[in-house]
Amino acid sequence: MASHRKPRTPVRTAPAIGITTAALTSVALLSGSAQAAPAKPKPTLEEVQKQVDDLYRQAGTATQKYNAAKEDAAKQRKRVDKLLDDVASRTEKLNDARRALGSFAAAQYRTGGLGDTATLLLADSPQAYFDQDHLMDRLTTRQKAAVDDYQKQQAATAKKRTEASEGLVGLTDSQTELKTTKDTVQKKLGSARTLLSKLTAEEKARLAAIEKKKQEEAERKAAELAKKQAAEEKKRKQEQEQAAGSDGGSGQPGSGGSGSSTGYAAKAQKALDFARAQIGKPYVWGATGPDSYDCSGLTQAAWKAAGISLPRTTWDQVEVGTTVSVDDAQPGDLVFFYDDISHVGMYIGNGQMIHAPKPGASVRVESIYYMPIHSVVRPA
Repeated sequence: MASHRKPRTPVRTAPAIGITTAALTSVALLSGSAQAAPAKPKPTLEEVQKQVDDLYRQAGTATQKYNAAKEDAAKQRKRVDKLLDDVASRTEKLNDARRALGSFAAAQYRTGGLGDTATLLLADSPQAYFDQDHLMDRLTTRQKAAVDDYQKQQAATAKKRTEASEGLVGLTDSQTELKTTKDTVQKKLGSARTLLSKLTAEEKARLAAIEKKKQEEAERKAAELAKKQAAEEKKRKQEQEQAAGSDGGSGQPGSGGSGSSTGYAAKAQKALDFARAQIGKPYVWGATGPDSYDCSGLTQAAWKAAGISLPRTTWDQVEVGTTVSVDDAQPGDLVFFYDDISHVGMYIGNGQMIHAPKPGASVRVESIYYMPIHSVVRPA
């Protein structure tokens, strides 16, 4: 008997596959979104300014390293040249001594065979030959003098050749350091220029406004210092006048107004006159004038005009002279900046200085409070 049941509807799996694929796609998309790095926010202008300032400061530090390496390389080159000249001179003397021995050997050969002097001249170790054969006992006074001279010149020449070789190694090291620091300066300055080049005209204008505000604050602090120093100077003069009156007008000069202070003021004036004449000339790292300067190159040249020799780098200049407080700073004093002492300017009074600031700027007058002060040094 035939069955009247309905045949079962076959199970459809396609929709389930579609749902699974869609779910996997969604998971993959969500996973991709989770792994994607978030967009890096654009730095604020204040952050850009800080980065640029830091790069210029790092370039300034590298510039001082460059100056030190350049000075060291120059000293090494001078020393090596002197040693090489000495070697050449001593080699000539050695040849003269050798020729003197040769003349004795030739004379012995002409008079009958290879004599003691000739054997000595051909020996690998003349001193060993002396020790073994007691030749010195049989040499004439003139021959002995020639042998002594030969040995002396030979030893001296060998010593100087060794010194010259060591000097060349030192020179190579200095030149390598010079190149490395030069590359570092150029890299830092290039990074600063790149940051600034990415700013829009509006951003550059806003950055200039931030810079102006910074300068105004520095000028405000300079004015405060000028007022304070003026009050101290007035007080000092009053005390001197009172002291002079009590001594009947014949008292000794005060500590702050004459004596060594007067001598310093005269020298400082010469240095300041030179520095002022350089205003407007461009900053160039590693430059010492006369057409361009870096910071320590300017202070070195200015004080040289006053007859005072300063070292080349800020790190060495800060060690010369007497450290004084900012409040006691006098015109001509050197003001050093930053913890690493990578910048220097010359104090001119009223909280102001003349300095060679940074690449792209010229020698100018500016508040000493524009940068963090490290110390003040009176160089003479």
